[in-house]
Amino acid sequence: MNAPNALPRYVQISEMLIREIMAGRLIDGERLAPEREMAAGMGIAVGTLRKALAELEAKGLLERVQGSGNYVRHRPEVVSLYAMFRLELVQGGGLPTAEVLSVERLPKPADAPGFGPSTEGYRIRRLRRLSDMPVAAEEIWLDGARAERLPREDLSESLYHFYRTRLGFWIARADDAVAIAPAPDWVPGALGKRPGEICGYIERVAQDQNGEACEYSRTWFDADRARYVQRLR
Repeated sequence: MNAPNALPRYVQISEMLIREIMAGRLIDGERLAPEREMAAGMGIAVGTLRKALAELEAKGLLERVQGSGNYVRHRPEVVSLYAMFRLELVQGGGLPTAEVLSVERLPKPADAPGFGPSTEGYRIRRLRRLSDMPVAAEEIWLDGARAERLPREDLSESLYHFYRTRLGFWIARADDAVAIAPAPDWVPGALGKRPGEICGYIERVAQDQNGEACEYSRTWFDADRARYVQRLR
């Protein structure tokens, strides 16, 4: 059963398939398994799979050939909820999910770059998984001027989707700096990293559709399980 804040199952499946295509695990021209076989392998209803495939077809990533089957069509630019989520499993792809650990409104970190007019921000800490494997700990700061309240139970697994549908703005650009850094003292045990243990590290400043910085985030990831991927077109 999906968690209350989870995306609809067919959206999860379509996003997973998009990431498999972009990672090259499903190649251009590849014929997918018959729908009933594919649905059974995923443990979902055929109707759910068909809704997911319809999403791919609408985005130009799938061609349905009557009497023959469904064929992958690769495109360089694809609209995806996770287009800016750069972590993939070491073997490629993986469906992103997120477990919210805490949400607090606090003074912004003294060492953070400028991101919005408020002196306070909403600090969101999450455990990130790829296809159910814990891969990263995230600390996301949203400028306090963006919302009067930010109830934990309202947050969806895709924060960028939440920003667009609930807060009325969207992330149009993100600047990442990738390095290594010690895991924080709050690192969740499920990640398998101890506080102070060296991890992959990403710092991000994100801008909205008007070019205004509104979010700052720090991500510590297990480089044995995931990698940071940026594909150049």
